[in-house]
Amino acid sequence: MKQFISEIIGTFALIFCGCGAMTINEITNGSISHVGVAITWGVIVMAMIYAFGEISGAHLNPAVTIAFAFAKKFPWRNVPSYILAQAIGATFAIFVLWFLFPESQFLGETTPADGFPAYKAAVLEFILTFFLMVVIINVSTGSKEIGTMAAIAIGGVILLEAMFAGPMTKASMNPIRSIAPAIFTGNFQYLWLYIVAPILGAITAVSSCKLVKDDACC
Repeated sequence: MKQFISEIIGTFALIFCGCGAMTINEITNGSISHVGVAITWGVIVMAMIYAFGEISGAHLNPAVTIAFAFAKKFPWRNVPSYILAQAIGATFAIFVLWFLFPESQFLGETTPADGFPAYKAAVLEFILTFFLMVVIINVSTGSKEIGTMAAIAIGGVILLEAMFAGPMTKASMNPIRSIAPAIFTGNFQYLWLYIVAPILGAITAVSSCKLVKDDACC
């Protein structure tokens, strides 16, 4: 139960702060800026790893949970409860943002940039999540993101990827982070790519670790 609650709180904080920065940036005509939004995403991930890494592992992302299970570092039987906790946290976070900022049209939703085809956005999200999971799998202890190394490395790569790829796909790398805003905005057109690409990218990253680490690594 403690792990379940930790994933709810951690995912709530992640989505509330990250999508909150995007929402406030939207309604204030860019007062936070793209750089500020990217920093917010990276720092909140770092903080939640420090807060909950030793309890639940601070997955905060269904793609990460599934990838850890695929790597045999996390029991498959616990995957549904983790994803449910992440869904509860993310959905409640967007509900609070919707309540606070009803004038927002997007609530931090993820869509490809104008003129950027969906299939290219899917490829980019795949690559972004691949790099993210490569870092996670190499700095984590088992299925847990714990300690200074994990927090800085994972928060740093999310900040980096949000910085350069955010303008093109919003750099989701997290299915539940994309699903939650869509529930409130009703924009499901591109949701498929934000579900499929991160999960495939994370699983591929786990498979690739065997090429550079011991056979028993995952």
